[in-house]
Parts: sequence; structure tokens; C-alpha cells
Amino acid sequence: MTTDHHPWHVVARTLADAGCDAVFGLPSDEPGLMDAAGSYAGLRVVAVRDQRVAACAAIGHAAVSRRPAVLAVNSGPSFANALTGLLEASSLGAPVLVVTTRVPVSGIGRGGFQYTDQAAMAGPLLKWSFLVEREDQLVWALRRAVHLAVNGSPGVVLVEVADEVLRLPSVAPRTPRRAVVHRIRGGADPREVRRAARLLASAERPVVVAGGGCKPSGAGPAVRRLAELLASPVFTTAAGRGTVDEEHPLACGLVGLYATAPADTLLADADVVVAVGSRLEETARMGWDSLDHVALVHIDIDPGVFLTAVEPEVALLGDARIVVEQLSALLEDRPAAATERGRVRLARVRAVREELHARYAADADGGGDALSVPTALRAVQEAFSRDATLVQENGLHDMWGYHFPVLSVSDRAHVVAPGEQTMVGFGLPAAVGAALASPDRDTVLVCGDGALEMGLAALPTAVEQGLGITVLVLDNGGYGWPRFVRACEGAPDGLTRFTAPGHVRAAVAAAGGWTARCVTGAELAAALEEARTVSRAGRTAVITVPVRDSDVPVGVRGLFGAGPGEAA
Repeated sequence: MTTDHHPWHVVARTLADAGCDAVFGLPSDEPGLMDAAGSYAGLRVVAVRDQRVAACAAIGHAAVSRRPAVLAVNSGPSFANALTGLLEASSLGAPVLVVTTRVPVSGIGRGGFQYTDQAAMAGPLLKWSFLVEREDQLVWALRRAVHLAVNGSPGVVLVEVADEVLRLPSVAPRTPRRAVVHRIRGGADPREVRRAARLLASAERPVVVAGGGCKPSGAGPAVRRLAELLASPVFTTAAGRGTVDEEHPLACGLVGLYATAPADTLLADADVVVAVGSRLEETARMGWDSLDHVALVHIDIDPGVFLTAVEPEVALLGDARIVVEQLSALLEDRPAAATERGRVRLARVRAVREELHARYAADADGGGDALSVPTALRAVQEAFSRDATLVQENGLHDMWGYHFPVLSVSDRAHVVAPGEQTMVGFGLPAAVGAALASPDRDTVLVCGDGALEMGLAALPTAVEQGLGITVLVLDNGGYGWPRFVRACEGAPDGLTRFTAPGHVRAAVAAAGGWTARCVTGAELAAALEEARTVSRAGRTAVITVPVRDSDVPVGVRGLFGAGPGEAA
């Protein structure tokens, strides 16, 4: 390890000591954080071609590694270009630490080159920000930033380092080395836990919902056990997917926009809902009108989550895993699953799951060799297994992938999806970060043609890092969601249709990747077999499947209707 005490080396060493393991960004004009990070065995330096890519790759890496990711940018356009990705990181609660520079103080207010008020620009997205103006603030600010990024509700933090600090010939070494920054865990008020347990013990039709906050807590086994004690169906949000194995007998898919009939009936008639590690954002509530009228037990580590969307009957503040275990301990002696009421509930959940599998297995057959979106997604699952890393966008057709059992993931899978902001172009950069964090696992991205073109700047990084990523492109020749909405309103949709040829195939070929276009099930099966070989050799495989405008996901149809004919 280097003994250089230059400020950037102190930054790199501090981040490594605190538990960060990857730095994403573009090289700066002068040697900076990325250069210094390359001197430390514990830090991986990932050079990208676009700051948006860096931010989204940091999200994907943090989601899979469960460690804070570092984004290295500079003041001005570099920082501003990363903001779209940071908007998504904030929405997802991703632990991303942004380290940036500040121009010399002599230029502030006097037309300093590339000066911008970065903290003000990103303020609404940040958990915390700090400007390091003195040598003795540097290590403290970085360690506090990592602490805040991973503790409470994880999120985005910003450390600006003033040019005057970076011009110092050296920063005094700090000894001894400090320990890795860990997530602080704690349980809820025992009195409130007992109140929640009484409420659940008397529930006729309880439902458990696991959100993205379950993952950093490692709450999966605890959530599964609670559902088993309650004889309750267990659902997840998009961010919480993978908390429980979706083939568990009580797993019924996702909530809200992504709820799949007839599982949505279990949500509609619930009398008590346990929401664990979820803000209950709008997409989680879409179509679930009865949520406003049920007794809600809300578990979260951030008190600011409570009463944001739905007022809870009982709010339990604490680490998701610990609080769920507290609840389960009070329910162990008289589990609802052992009662007649529980047996009836289990039988209903079993019947719902059987209908889900029967209905969507039939849909996936597609009638002959035709390729519907469910058919294509089922084929991908069969080729890569339920344990693969699944990365999603949120266009119209790829929303089919959020519907269980069209796709079914295990509790060993890594699932990376955009949050409420659903930026277009998120998928490929996030897949790069996810694949870097778990290179021995297959990484599969499902996205639309427009989204892939917007994220293609991530392709060179995938090549340079030797990452094997398989991309399933659901090609509707443009932007499906605005086309669908316009069709529902009878508005013209010409602007949503691409008229110039795309450049994906040429870009992938130039990068040493492999592409295929499939219109039948037989073609897709053969292409997926080749894609496995290509991606496992560290190359990018892109399979394009043309899709019909009318192939609208079931959740969208349920909320908005199918739209008028083929223009839907």
C-alpha cells in the first residue's frame, strides 16, 4: 500500500478503510481520486465514458455488493451530468458517496471556470453534504459521509473538497487505521411491538409486504418466517424483489402496478398489512385502493417514512430484520397457521398461486411459435435460471418482467430495478455495476429499444472490464409508454416512432459483442443458448425481439385499459 500522503491518496485510503470497494467516474484533467484509488488493492477503479453511466453503475454495484459505491466527479458539467443518475439513486435509497472538487475560492462569484453551487443543485437528493475547506476536516468528512450513506435509510451523500486543500503538498497521516463503517442496527419499542403483535394475532386476512429496505438489513428469512406464522401471503415492491423466493408457497408477486390477477384480490381484501422497509411509493399503491382503509403495521429504520403515504396503526422504528424477528417471537406460541382460520387462508393462497401459474404458463406458450413478451421472458428465465442477476428498465413492454410468475426470482437472485424516477437508459449502466459486483453470476438485462440506445455509453466500460451481460431488447420501434398513453387519449403518436435505423447492432459488433434478432420461439431458444456462451466468455450478447403495441402488461391493462387495438 502506498505511503503517499497527497490529499487524494488520503481520500482513497480513507474510503477503502471505511468499506468502499469501487470508484466510478471519468479521469480528471490532473491526477485525482481515480488515480489515487488505483494504488489501493481494496479499491476497484471503473472508468466510464459518461457521468450518467457512472452514477447508474454505482447504483447497480451497491445493490449487489451491499457496500457503498463512490462516484468521482469534478465541479461543473461533470457534476451536473451525473445528476440524473443521482436522482434515481436517491429514489432507490442507494448508498452512493459523491466526491467532487470545488474551484479556488478566488473564482467564486468572479466567473471562476466551471464553478457551480453543487450542494444547492443536488440538495433535494442528498442525505448530507459537506465542503472540506481545511486539512483536518478531510478524513472526518469522508467517514461521516460513508456512515450516513449506509445508516438509517441508505442514500446519496456529497463531499466537496476545496481546491486549496487539494493543493497542499501532503495531508498528515492518521494512525491507527480505523475500522470499516458498519450499519447500525436496533430494535423497536417493545411496547409498540406487543401492540402490533396483538393486532396481527387477531387479523383475519393479513398481508406482508417486503420493500427494498429489507435487503441491506438481510431481512429475507425473518420476513418469510413472519408470513409463515401468520399464514399470510407475502408480496414485495419492485425494489424488494428477491427478499423471498417467489416459489415459496406464500409468495404472490408484487404489489400495486405490478400486482398480477388473481393475486391482487388478496391485497384488496386484506384487513391488516405489515409493510417492511418500504416507503409505499405511488407505484406500490396503484390499484390498491383499500390500502387507505386497512390497519397498517409499518416497519422502517427511517422515521420520516411514516405518514408519508399512509398513516400506520402502529409504526415500528428499527432495523427491518430485528423488528420482524421481535414480532415473530411474540407470535411463535400461537401461530395463526395452526388454526382453522389459518388453514383456510393457506388454502386460498395456494389456490391463487395455482391459478397464477396455470394462467401465465398458458400465456407464455403464446399459441404456436409466436413470440409474445411473456413467451420471451419465460425463455430467458429457463436459459439463465432464477438465481441470475436481473436488471430491469421500466418501459411499457419490459414491465411484463415485474409480473410474477411471468418472471420468477429466487431469494439468491440479485434484482436491480429503477425507483420511482424510472429514468430511461438506467438498465445497461446499472447492469455494468451489478456484473462488476458479482462477476461469477449471469447478468441479464431486460429493456426496450429506446432505453438501450440511451444507455449505450456503458458498452465500452463493459468491454474494458470484461463483463458478460446478456440483453433482451423488446423492440417496439420507439417509445412504447408515451405511445400507449397517446393512444388511450386518441392523440397522434408519430413522435414516439423511430424512423431512422438504430445503431445498437453496429455498436455491439464494434465492441466485440454478439447480436441476434428473433421472431420465433425456436430462434430465441437457439439465440439464448449462444448468448450464454458469449456472455460467460466476458462479452456482451444482445437479443432483439420485435413486440406488438398491443402486448400491454397485465398491470397496465388493469389500471388503464388495453388501449384502442394495435395502437394500444
